Amino acid sequence: MLDHVFTDAISALRDAFEAAFLERQPFEEHFQSDVLLGDLTWETSYGLPGEDNPPRVVAHITFDWPSWSQTAYREWYVEEVLDRLPAIEMEIVFRVQGLREPLDPAAVFGITPEVSPLIGEGRLERAGVTAEIAYLNGQGEPPEYAVETTYEGLYELAEAALDDGASTLLDDHFGALGGWIAATLVKLADM
Repeated sequence: MLDHVFTDAISALRDAFEAAFLERQPFEEHFQSDVLLGDLTWETSYGLPGEDNPPRVVAHITFDWPSWSQTAYREWYVEEVLDRLPAIEMEIVFRVQGLREPLDPAAVFGITPEVSPLIGEGRLERAGVTAEIAYLNGQGEPPEYAVETTYEGLYELAEAALDDGASTLLDDHFGALGGWIAATLVKLADM
């Protein structure tokens, strides 16, 4: 088992999603390493229970562990010096898809807040809303529509969270995120 603060954060978020009764989408989880830059990326997708595959509403979550965070974490781990807090770059994309008619982006702005709940010392900020039209084939079938809203931000890890998973700080911080994502998916499904 890999014992690292980044995987601890992933585990805390998975626990938050499980507590919020969200379902992980099959084959939608990826853990990647950028060999040239040294960054790590974890991507996953969660939806409401009982949705079809693909689900009509889904949240795509991306955590990036940049090389500068690894450097700060290693310095703390080896030398017990913490000059800069390591951080996880986070992105959450809420997607409503398979629509027969275009969804008014103003309606999405109206039900999604500008910022997420507090996650540690910070919040994710809404970056915008994107509308999509998909023409599945040229046989005269009507197009499908989708809309996405994206949240981005940085989660700085407190020194207490760096202690080999001994702290419940990550669970506390990401616990609110699971409930917020579930509530937002329900609101979007009701549109």
